[in-house]
Amino acid sequence: MKKWWLGVALGSAVLLGACGGGEEEATDTGSSAGEMDPEEIFIGNCSGCHGDNLEGASGPNLQEVGSRLSQDEILNVIQQGQGSMPAGLIEGEEAEVVAEWLSEMQ
Repeated sequence: MKKWWLGVALGSAVLLGACGGGEEEATDTGSSAGEMDPEEIFIGNCSGCHGDNLEGASGPNLQEVGSRLSQDEILNVIQQGQGSMPAGLIEGEEAEVVAEWLSEMQ
């Protein structure tokens, strides 16, 4: 029984560690000033759980999330969290940009 709990604890630590982060400073990719790249924001903050190509990993597949959720619903999930996804991994205008981008995935 102790081995099972140890496995659950370690698995949870790995899962939560992969979904965290996002505290790194953005690097200049040649975009115009004030312009945010939603893919770059997603890769830096979300791909650990949702995959670089939105294919899903420990988090759900998001390749067609726009056909299931509106932009406002996606933004709400980003801001409030859902299931094992913690709230606020992306905040402010970055969250809005990513929500808009994901809403176009159909």
